[in-house]
Amino acid sequence: MKYYLIAGEASGDLHASNLMQGILLHDPQAQFRFFGGDLMAAKGGELVKHYREMSFMGFWEVLVNLRQISKNLNYCKKDIAQYKPDAVILVDYPGFNMRIARFAKQAGYKVFYYIAPKVWAWKESRVKALRKYVDRLLIIFPFEVDYFKKHGIDAVYCGNPLVDTLVEAGKDEAFIARNKLDGKPIIALLAGSRMQEIKYNLPVMVGLAEKLSAYQLVIAGAPSLDYSVYEPHIKGTGVKIVFNQTQELLKHSVAAVVTSGTATLEAALLNVPEVVCYRGSLASMLIASMFIKVKYISLVNLIMNAEVVRELIQFNLNSETLFDQLSSLLPGQPGRDRMLNRFAELREILGDIGASERFAKVIVESTRN
Repeated sequence: MKYYLIAGEASGDLHASNLMQGILLHDPQAQFRFFGGDLMAAKGGELVKHYREMSFMGFWEVLVNLRQISKNLNYCKKDIAQYKPDAVILVDYPGFNMRIARFAKQAGYKVFYYIAPKVWAWKESRVKALRKYVDRLLIIFPFEVDYFKKHGIDAVYCGNPLVDTLVEAGKDEAFIARNKLDGKPIIALLAGSRMQEIKYNLPVMVGLAEKLSAYQLVIAGAPSLDYSVYEPHIKGTGVKIVFNQTQELLKHSVAAVVTSGTATLEAALLNVPEVVCYRGSLASMLIASMFIKVKYISLVNLIMNAEVVRELIQFNLNSETLFDQLSSLLPGQPGRDRMLNRFAELREILGDIGASERFAKVIVESTRN
């Protein structure tokens, strides 16, 4: 069968690639065409547009790029119509994918939404559209089951696919030498995968270098960005950067500073104590504050329904507060053990590996029927 997938950012590329691998197990003749990234391309099929050309975040950033977004939408619709897939699989990225869901359903295609929009956080009005335009809604957080059932949607939960992405093997002992790191303990800086996130969050993170001389700070470089994006912020600081090795970096780290997003959950599942921080443009954050209706921004806290990791948002994020919170998580500090105990609870809640393959089986069987 023919599958058309749409992922608009790095995390979507990761999860979609694992989903494609699972689809091939249940449909060995599967053909893929997609908006996505390098990880998806490695599974086969044809990459139509890279997510680097689609990654706009924040209200203001989206507003000023509306013309390009509209072009991408129109191109995607035409490409789906020409390809005539058996199934359209939308992966997260709701601002774009909700519009494609409507088009695809009205055009007669079977529509799957993998990693549902976070309507429980904001834009709950999208629930009606999900009910109308999506054939199967595939969710990755256990608390979403009851939420969507309350809204008349029998969503499918098969576990969290991030568990599948975590390599079970031990540390790569060549990691330190390969990346020319020294013998000091590592603190990982995960500043996001978009240029806007780097711009607003990385400078505060890098400021830790002056206060933590006993440690080496290492940035997990986003695969969609190159060194030139980071260089102005780290020049002369001693902070280093590694690309395409986020999991290995976390495995070698004693703690991490992480922007809100999938990476907050990734660090927790790899047992790395973390501080979550997030800054955006003033306009975007002011607008967001009027609509977002959840207590937390990190996935760890949302799943646990408690402040397991400390969140420093916008004006609360500065060099002093970040240093204080991070210091409480370093080896020998009581806050570290408390957080690691809660991470163990989190892993039990999210369940076993194999979620990507289980979701893939649902898609293949539903498409055949």
